[in-house]
Amino acid sequence: MWKEFKKFISRGSVIDLAVGIIIGGAFQVIVRSLVDDILMPILGLFTGGIDLSNLFINISGESYATLAEAKAAGAATINIGLFINAIINFIILAFVIFLIIRAINKMRDRLKKEEAPAAPTTKTCPFCHTSIPIDAVRCPNCTSELGKKT
Repeated sequence: MWKEFKKFISRGSVIDLAVGIIIGGAFQVIVRSLVDDILMPILGLFTGGIDLSNLFINISGESYATLAEAKAAGAATINIGLFINAIINFIILAFVIFLIIRAINKMRDRLKKEEAPAAPTTKTCPFCHTSIPIDAVRCPNCTSELGKKT
């Protein structure tokens, strides 16, 4: 079982997946900071100073001025603002991943075009089956006439 596990974990795809998850987690921190520290304050400015991350519905029956107060008191809340932040985080993250995948696909397409086979420079004589230049009208080996060049 240990050998099978070592074989599984040493595969390139497993290691690539692990690296992708780690980078994705780090990237998520950057996106969260972008949303919480840059976009949401700007959005709050346009909505008359509303802090969306502090937008909540208190279902415990008590009154709290902020979400932090409600959480400190252990009140049951529906955190609409945090949910909106999560949606914005997801949309930004999905869009950036879309752009990355799109760029990778374009790069793959370019590489495929560069690797396209070159036009043939030789052909096979139908009589002696040797390789001769593509423009030859007579085989240099068997002297057979191959037809006129068009």
